[in-house]
Amino acid sequence: MKNSNSFSSILFCLFSSFLFPFISSTTPSWPPMNSRHAVSTAATPPPPLQLHIIDQHVVMDNGIIKVNLSNPKGMVNGIEYGGIENLLSTDNDEDDRGYWDIVWNLEGSSGTKGILDRLETTDFKVIVENEEQIELSFSRTYNNSSTGGKLIPLNIDKRFVMLRNSSGFYTYAIYEHLKEWPAFNLDNTRIAFKPRKDKFHYMAVADKRQRLMPLPDDRKPPRGQALAYPEAVLLVDPIEPQFKGEVDDKYQYGCESKDSRVHGWISTDPPIGLWQISPTEEFRSGGPLKQFLTSHVGPTTLTVFHSTHYAGEDMVIKFGDNEPWKKVFGPIFIHLNSLPEGEDPLRLWQNAKEQMMAEVQSWPYGFIASEDFPKSDQRGTVSGRFLIRERYVSDESVPASGAYVGLALPGGLGSWQNESKGYQFWTRADQNGSFSLNNVRSGNYSLYGWVPNFIGNYQYSAFIVVTPGSDINVGELVFEPPRDGPTLWEIGIPDRTAAEFYIPDPNPKYINKLYVNHSDRFRQYGLWERYAELYPNEDLVYTVGLSDYKKDWFFAQVTRKIGDNKYAGTTWKIKFQLDSPDTHGTYRLRLALATAHAAELQVRLNDAQALPPLFTTGLIGKDNTVARHGIHGLYRLYTVDIPGGELVVGNNTILLTQASSNSPFVGIMYDYIRLEGPLTSKM
Repeated sequence: MKNSNSFSSILFCLFSSFLFPFISSTTPSWPPMNSRHAVSTAATPPPPLQLHIIDQHVVMDNGIIKVNLSNPKGMVNGIEYGGIENLLSTDNDEDDRGYWDIVWNLEGSSGTKGILDRLETTDFKVIVENEEQIELSFSRTYNNSSTGGKLIPLNIDKRFVMLRNSSGFYTYAIYEHLKEWPAFNLDNTRIAFKPRKDKFHYMAVADKRQRLMPLPDDRKPPRGQALAYPEAVLLVDPIEPQFKGEVDDKYQYGCESKDSRVHGWISTDPPIGLWQISPTEEFRSGGPLKQFLTSHVGPTTLTVFHSTHYAGEDMVIKFGDNEPWKKVFGPIFIHLNSLPEGEDPLRLWQNAKEQMMAEVQSWPYGFIASEDFPKSDQRGTVSGRFLIRERYVSDESVPASGAYVGLALPGGLGSWQNESKGYQFWTRADQNGSFSLNNVRSGNYSLYGWVPNFIGNYQYSAFIVVTPGSDINVGELVFEPPRDGPTLWEIGIPDRTAAEFYIPDPNPKYINKLYVNHSDRFRQYGLWERYAELYPNEDLVYTVGLSDYKKDWFFAQVTRKIGDNKYAGTTWKIKFQLDSPDTHGTYRLRLALATAHAAELQVRLNDAQALPPLFTTGLIGKDNTVARHGIHGLYRLYTVDIPGGELVVGNNTILLTQASSNSPFVGIMYDYIRLEGPLTSKM
């Protein structure tokens, strides 16, 4: 927000006037902060926890919050807080308010769609019950003979934890696949909460990504008009006129895993916040850059642990026969906060961020009862120093300041970005290149890394075996990024995104007001259509030395519409000059892609009709980043050898053809392009 005070005042007036009148009789005080939990300022100590088991419901109560769970299904039917009997949607069925779910499929299935399982459980057990803590287990044991193959072949154990004097509760789950059970695919798993639509209208996922939101009714015909895919809806007659003409799409509010620590909703009738807090990313798949859904119109708030979004089928977890597996997802913290009447509602967001930091500092939690969740003294540490040696930058190794360094299951170079079965631990190196990965679970890992502003991936040559209490120092690690000759020219910044390239203004008919004049302008709907408007007759031409990639390189190489539901591939040209090409040397073109979707990138030199092309990627990618308003998906790096004898004195042209043409969402986003000359060449 450019002017938070002004914006807060406007927001408060909006809340107070017609959307959310304050009800002072039900307004609780905002719990003060101390470490992880709210601490009472009253003279008397906080009340002990209470557990009530009533027919088909279980209620956890610590005097601040009551959580009602179905017994034995393990669904969150209600959250009572701040004088409101239920913060969750009472319009929904009890099983559709707060729940874990999985999307899965049979072995051998293709694609990323499957069978939805709300993970209804069959057994309830009290794990811990005392004045300080309650931990409940709702479980389901897989039995192939009794389910007839209709349930996912996993043991499911959903846990819910409440602590004394805590303004919220924790939840986590343990999934287990035994060796003798059937093979299957796992596409998606998450936990979802659906707050009341008559209360929660303001959503926050980041400091600069928060706003009043439309109602779910606005998305339904005739108030809403579906656009190119069901998630995107044009609000043509919303209940609140301020949203008229806007596009609503849940993908506009996704976040990278490393930035998705806290998000949720605010009500001011009374002023209450409901937040999901993830204290770590260790249980998520795909590494720190993997993008996940967060909160969106519903109102809905999600913690997604695994999904194929922005990655495609490469991200599906495929279990084979005789493959045992167990993983703990979470815990996450469901945080409730409140304010006295008249206070700025945005203070609830500030408090949620403070609570998130307290949860991060308390990780790994010491109170979790499951033996599958290791405490701090059962974990290990891996440290070292990350250096980079790039002979065209420095003759010596230099500290890799800001490098990403991480541990993930052993695999190939860069395999961490679509790894999904194990745990991952990531950090950033300091200015000296030093790094420390703390609280690492026991296990066998590979150590991976990459450095912003340099292409390529690093992988340590030896496995890292972490045991309880181990403190492993790997010493100095030297990363030599791909490089065979001097840079003749380059386009972009090697940061694994296309954010630095030209992102057009959206069609005024399809805007989200949040992203007008916003750093994340790529999240606007329909930007793929702007390419043909900007290049109606000929494709993009970029002239080295004259063009500016910030203005002249469109952020996505997409298809061109040539008729009703017909599209054509596009060919972009990079023109450059060589005064005296080395006819005996080999030049190298480095193509770093930020994402690809059902695309084929062909490279030619000086002849647009050359067959076969000098290079082709073949059909790559199912990232679907263009349609989902992203700026990157899976990172891909290609090296194209260009024989010096095929270059000419003077003007040369590299032609980049995206040949696939199935839809408007087929395409490529480039991260960075570089032409390297032979060691003795001169431009």
